[in-house]
Amino acid sequence: MKKYNILFAILALAFASLACQAVMGGGNNGAPTLIPSDDSSGIPTVPPVATDLPTMPAVATDDGSFTFGDKTDFPLPDDAANVVSMGNDIVNFQTKLSLDEGMKFYRDQFGKLGYTERTELTFTAGTTFSMVFDGHKSGKAITVQGVDLGDGTINISITLADI
Repeated sequence: MKKYNILFAILALAFASLACQAVMGGGNNGAPTLIPSDDSSGIPTVPPVATDLPTMPAVATDDGSFTFGDKTDFPLPDDAANVVSMGNDIVNFQTKLSLDEGMKFYRDQFGKLGYTERTELTFTAGTTFSMVFDGHKSGKAITVQGVDLGDGTINISITLADI
């Protein structure tokens, strides 16, 4: 009887393992596929990863609520990359500006548009900043938040919201 219990337990374990692999997608879990070596060492190599991927062109949904590209009413630096707009209320992108340069850019740009900074809500802490501007025609406030990504770029998110 013990033999059958052990056999049953092993079969159940094998079945559970196969089920988990099927549910999780199996495969190599994103590990790179090794390429046989071209040199005499015989050590396989990992294929290179693409580093200069093309930016996505603007793509609008039927209701215009979500786009990839640079379609936004908010001013963007010339080097804005990976721009994602969600309606007219949110835009997110990366830039090579420093945190201070990013803050100066939006003070200048929104100042030219007649917006007023709520300086009591402006703060910087380490590798982040946050600013709020009033004066948008919708009556909502504009928040600008930046985070240093540590690779020479910062991520900036601009949101139009009731504050």
